[in-house]
Amino acid sequence: MVEVQDIFLKYGNNYRTNHKLTLVQHKAMSAIQKCRTSKLGGHKEVCDNCGHTRISYNSCRNRHCPKCQAFAKERWIDNQKRNLLDIGYFHVVFTIPDTLNSIIYQNQKVIYTLLFKAVAETLAELASDKKYLGAKIGFSSVLHTWGQNLMHHPHIHCIVPGGGLSSIGKWVNSRKKFFIPVKVLSRKFRGKFLYYLKQLYTQNKLEFQGSQTYLADNKEFEKLLSSLYGKDWIVYCKPPFKNAACVVEYLGRYTHRVAISNNRIVSINNDTVTFKWRDYKDDNKHKVMTLSADEFIRRFLIHILPSGFMKIRHYGLLGNRNKTTKLKICIQLTHTPLLTQEKASTLQLIQKLTGIDLSKCPICGSEKLKRFMCLGKSPPISI
Repeated sequence: MVEVQDIFLKYGNNYRTNHKLTLVQHKAMSAIQKCRTSKLGGHKEVCDNCGHTRISYNSCRNRHCPKCQAFAKERWIDNQKRNLLDIGYFHVVFTIPDTLNSIIYQNQKVIYTLLFKAVAETLAELASDKKYLGAKIGFSSVLHTWGQNLMHHPHIHCIVPGGGLSSIGKWVNSRKKFFIPVKVLSRKFRGKFLYYLKQLYTQNKLEFQGSQTYLADNKEFEKLLSSLYGKDWIVYCKPPFKNAACVVEYLGRYTHRVAISNNRIVSINNDTVTFKWRDYKDDNKHKVMTLSADEFIRRFLIHILPSGFMKIRHYGLLGNRNKTTKLKICIQLTHTPLLTQEKASTLQLIQKLTGIDLSKCPICGSEKLKRFMCLGKSPPISI
């Protein structure tokens, strides 16, 4: 199977020579190139019973690496199960007009932060309105910056419970359909986003480069804002989940997804990369796209997030300050069974993912495995 790593190994050095990369993009490329190779070291296991030897190289653990997300996702899911309420949940997606894409890319950290803020305030304020729910809710938000064709398409996925905690401490259930009309969500979100964007502009916290330099002129920026106010912003709610057990598993697919997974890459041929994608504008049809290797790498690197930027955030009842207080009350009020089992170990999570029990020899089934740490070309060290 062709992987992103193969593309970087074959064309990465040439791309670095001909294009200017940020430090975080350099680090991500380098990590993906070295992932699960001897350059990152690893360990060797030898079975005392039958003598079988197994070598495993270390993962890069970079959050943009397609090979490193499966385990991180399972660990995250295992942790989040304890925050689930036994009620229905909704999946709401907030998108912004592509007119803003260039500005956002040039100001990623401040505008991605703004995007989270506008979404969180929109949901919290409308949910607290008695016209819709009249309660405080908790929700998780995940930033994605890509579309299926790898172009820049920032949007936020939110998982929202169907109910909340009233001001007098009672649980309020929502209707079966999402309790806030999407048109109301869209207009509120648009107003908040553009209000905060103008704030950043007046505080000189935005940069405008290349084709966007004209926006440094106040009149041009005001003209852009006016055109954005005149557009309908797309917010949509997907059908609710069948049951609460599906929620975190489903969300896990979104939290630890990267711009493109290895199983979507079809081939590398004649300095081009071919991959599968779904065209949402054409009735969700499955298609195949071929790009030059340079263009594929360029599109992939667009989605490398700023260093330390949190792409998964929890709000309201799921926020850190409320998890030990209000969330516990909600668990009691919704009669949610408490999870008594301990968090899964690393070996248990790997077995769930691969079906392989790493504590046993794959040949004879013995648990008499000796582990040796390997650091590059250094001799193995017993551990």
